[in-house]
Amino acid sequence: MTPISRIVTSKTPTADTATEPTADFERSLAELEAIVDKLEQGDLSLDDSLRHFERGVQLTRSCQSALKQAEQKVEILLKRSGAENDFTAAPFDADANDER
Repeated sequence: MTPISRIVTSKTPTADTATEPTADFERSLAELEAIVDKLEQGDLSLDDSLRHFERGVQLTRSCQSALKQAEQKVEILLKRSGAENDFTAAPFDADANDER
């Protein structure tokens, strides 16, 4: 088995992770942060750096998907409660929040 296929197959979602999306998101985010730290140190070989980078891209996509699903659930819950008229979705602007 090649190193790349080992990475891909070792993180295939199981029934356990599918039932705990929040915990899975937290684990993915923690792993992504650890990868960023390793890459920022600059001590890895080129092959190791590429492997870590590839895993980081996978984790980023997974986290983005989990966040999108959570956003959709919130929108559905607001519609069911009749509160969609009370709330409007707006993009998050970190810089604007820092000024408040």
